[in-house]
Amino acid sequence: MGALSEKLLAPENRAKVLGDCVRLIDDEVKSKSGITGMAIKGAYAMVNKVSATVVKDAMDGLLNDFTGRLEPIFEEWKAKGNGAPLKQYMSARAANVANALLGITDDRAKRASGTLKKAYEMLRPTGQKHVEEAIPRIGELLQKYAG
Repeated sequence: MGALSEKLLAPENRAKVLGDCVRLIDDEVKSKSGITGMAIKGAYAMVNKVSATVVKDAMDGLLNDFTGRLEPIFEEWKAKGNGAPLKQYMSARAANVANALLGITDDRAKRASGTLKKAYEMLRPTGQKHVEEAIPRIGELLQKYAG
């Protein structure tokens, strides 16, 4: 386990990290506009109607995998970041970071069913772009706990 995992997954931090992840997702959804934004907001509302804690529960189930995928990027930043903020370093590698994260959800979606699977399938074609747009916030969140 690396430094990022030790910080994010520590029992004293996990609940705080999850709360910040949910706020990050909420903020990303709220920031969307236009027709695509309406679709994202509608799908997000639909998923949240399944359960008030569905996003937090999903993040809790994904956090270890996400952290594992982000660990090498974090370690590379520590070694080669040249003092740049983590969000800037990750933003310069947004496509790679997004692919790493989406690889996990792609695998999970293959095993899902019902409303969650339909929502994911509807959003996945534009998922890369939206995850890339979230990279600065993700970098800030990571740096808050492990920076």
